[in-house]
Amino acid sequence: MPRPKKGRRICGSAAHHCFKPNGVPLSKLKKISILPEELEALRLADYLNMSQQQAAEQMAISRQTFGNIVNQARYKVAASLIEGGALLFDDKEQNL
Repeated sequence: MPRPKKGRRICGSAAHHCFKPNGVPLSKLKKISILPEELEALRLADYLNMSQQQAAEQMAISRQTFGNIVNQARYKVAASLIEGGALLFDDKEQNL
């Protein structure tokens, strides 16, 4: 049985529900979901240029957990750009 997921503090959200290449219908693209916690990690680390420790404190998680989350998010963004996929911003989780 997996360990229960600890809540994360998420303050930002996406401006739109997806980001995709122009001129290609969404139905023809590979879809890659970005979780709210992954988008928040990108916002804090790359947009606001926070250190991993500062960002982890902001999200109320450990620095190692933050590092894992931001690495997953960066991989998904890179895969989307390289493979020409669509990033879908998942809003199923509740903001804390």
